[in-house]
Amino acid sequence: MVGMWTSLADYVRSLGLDAWVVGGAVRDELLELPVREHDFVVPGVGHAELRRALEPHGRIEDLVVAEQRIGVRLLPRDRDARALQPSGVEFTPPRVERSTGPGRHDFEIVADASISLAEDMERRDFTINAMARRLETGELLDPLGGQADLERRLLRTTTPTSFRDDPLRIVRGLRFVSQLGFDADEDTLRQMREWAAGIAYVSAERIGGGLASDGMGELSKLLLGVEPAKALRLARDTGTLEQFLPELAATTGYVQDSPRQHLTLDEHVFAVVQLTADAGDRLEVRLCALLHDLGKPESDRSGEDHALIGSGIAKRILGRLRYPRRLQEHVTALVREHAFHELADAQPVDGRRFLARLGEEAANDLLAHKAADMRGKDRTDHEHAAFARFREVVAAELSSPHRLADLAIDGEDLIASGFDEGPELGRVLAILLVEVVEDPNRNEREWLLERAMLERRDAP
Repeated sequence: MVGMWTSLADYVRSLGLDAWVVGGAVRDELLELPVREHDFVVPGVGHAELRRALEPHGRIEDLVVAEQRIGVRLLPRDRDARALQPSGVEFTPPRVERSTGPGRHDFEIVADASISLAEDMERRDFTINAMARRLETGELLDPLGGQADLERRLLRTTTPTSFRDDPLRIVRGLRFVSQLGFDADEDTLRQMREWAAGIAYVSAERIGGGLASDGMGELSKLLLGVEPAKALRLARDTGTLEQFLPELAATTGYVQDSPRQHLTLDEHVFAVVQLTADAGDRLEVRLCALLHDLGKPESDRSGEDHALIGSGIAKRILGRLRYPRRLQEHVTALVREHAFHELADAQPVDGRRFLARLGEEAANDLLAHKAADMRGKDRTDHEHAAFARFREVVAAELSSPHRLADLAIDGEDLIASGFDEGPELGRVLAILLVEVVEDPNRNEREWLLERAMLERRDAP
């Protein structure tokens, strides 16, 4: 049947296992959302039996948690089947987990044929993730009322010890609030408050930089949801925000001494984050929105530039949460530059200067952030119109020369004209770029070579 699979479920059914699709895939299917990845539980088998059953169908990798084998990942030999889920298909026997301490690895796992599928559902985080659908018949197993909670748009833990067993589940719950717009029930809120301190035992990568297959941790997914402000307020009100982002504690209830600021600093930050989400901005912009004003309290005390102070705080946070180096540098630069003043009567040259100074990526991200930041304050219609004009000017100048790569000559041309390789070459190219940014008509080979030779003669 190679090449005949219409879905991953179709392929898995062909393997001869009593497989049940579990967790987020069932939740998203019931919510009529796109399903990104399918995981399967196969009741009535142990690890060794499951491995033997799947070995004829491709390469098998053991799934290991806390140095314990919990199942296998199948990388199908059939190319068409593998294309349906390139990261591989995970199969596990039902299992139960028992916490033995506060750390991530402080728990015992039992996975064998004697454990029922209902018991496996009970060890999961939330009821909306504790459902399973049998591939062969379509039967839905919902021992904890997850489907009813989906209909009520309610987030509810599976057990009173869910957050104790894995404190990251608190942040994951906040992520679901943002992604799905759900509300946590009163008992789940109580558990969040009770076990918030356990977040200190969670590895930074799981919160920020990401150990998941998609490379994103829970904070990133929260920010990329549709209601991040709702989740951030819930995190603040349950005492969990200060556990994974202690730098935000100083913003809570902080009154800003500015006629433009009608919100406390924390509420302003949340509002700006929400506005970036409403605009569909990318993660870098949303992170900038979250971190952009963290320097305000210290700035008010010291008189130093709040954006500069904030960039240092942002750098520490992003480093601690193990975000990729390039993202750290980019977002830190956005925070440092976010307080730029848009020109009241912007001209094309102003747009080119802005692009030349920042580069296209940072310029576009800064403008996206600025749009949200301005809407999160009391700004006049005139100020909004001036910013809109500036944004239009920058967009119009994207095709104008503003990068070294846009110059009609390059370093090799200067070397051929007698320049030596080294810092002097870079200095002259930078001067030529300034000339072209000021007047794009100068971007002609002959003019640039003549200007370069003049600079060479005048150099000390």
